[in-house]
Amino acid sequence: MAPIVKALEAEPKIDHVLCVTAQHREMLDQVLEIFSLEPTYDLNIFSPGQSLSQITSRALTGLETVIEKEKPDVVLVQGDTSTVFAGALAAFYHKVKIGHVEAGLRSHDMYSPYPEEANRKLTGVLTDYHFAPTEVSRENLLAEGTVDSKIFVTGNTVIDALLSVIEEGFVFDSPLLNDIDYENRQVILMTAHRSENIGEPMDRIFSGIRHVVEAQPETEVIFPMHLNPKVREIATRHLSGHNRIHLIEPLDYLTLANLLARVRMVVTDSGGIQEEAPALGKPVLVVREETERPEGIDAGTAKLIGTDRELLIRELTTLITEPAAYKAMANAVNPYGDGTAAERIVETLLKQV
Repeated sequence: MAPIVKALEAEPKIDHVLCVTAQHREMLDQVLEIFSLEPTYDLNIFSPGQSLSQITSRALTGLETVIEKEKPDVVLVQGDTSTVFAGALAAFYHKVKIGHVEAGLRSHDMYSPYPEEANRKLTGVLTDYHFAPTEVSRENLLAEGTVDSKIFVTGNTVIDALLSVIEEGFVFDSPLLNDIDYENRQVILMTAHRSENIGEPMDRIFSGIRHVVEAQPETEVIFPMHLNPKVREIATRHLSGHNRIHLIEPLDYLTLANLLARVRMVVTDSGGIQEEAPALGKPVLVVREETERPEGIDAGTAKLIGTDRELLIRELTTLITEPAAYKAMANAVNPYGDGTAAERIVETLLKQV
């Protein structure tokens, strides 16, 4: 959302207020600092161990107060979190028009990812302006009965944000990350945290990664471990004790973006990185059974391989040992936008509202 806020700030015809719920306090504060954003309202709903119901209800009641005070013409929400659904619902209850940024993503499995698939579908039912990142997203919305004139294909603002923070010669705070030989080593960035992968699927993923590192001496893996203690336990069990597997703490957005620009390839079950890595020419192996971002798969810049250990080993080994296979994925056209999605969204709002 940061590029949209910046674009709104630059448009004199639009008054805007920025409201954050702080559903994820530490992650939010990092991003606010990186993009020099000052929220008008900070609901600060975070509470340790809170349930989805508590997140949704706190966000809903907090946003209601803001909407009643500001009386906006449009409420913009982005993505698929519980805050997004609560924001759309609060706007609907006050008969305020809703603009959904990153609209139309679908895995077609209500419980994977959970609860994101439900959040974005429920939000879509209430939305007046659907800012779809790709034609595939547009087709998903049309298939659900959305009126075509309310769908605007803009590209994804995640690319706008990413390209704005990549710095040539970026110096990491971590000596470990600075000392890795990105030019001459096969450096793999791995992220894994999806709830549906915790347990046996993650056992298979991490076991496969360990096998590849042991079999390919030029390979190194960087894994910023999610804070979930279950993820950390599985990672420690499979991946600790190897000098070319680096288990590190989670990274802030600026650091992660610049690390993504340096590594050779990515293994992930994350959503956003499936879009960010192709923008930087990095092949992506998606360790999920389905994805709401099929555009990268269709373009050839990403492969959906599930959580089968042997398939992961085979695909990673191919990327490491076969230059032609690597080049084919690295040079595939990024389908997620050109870095100007925020400008298109603001232009659309000026015409529509």
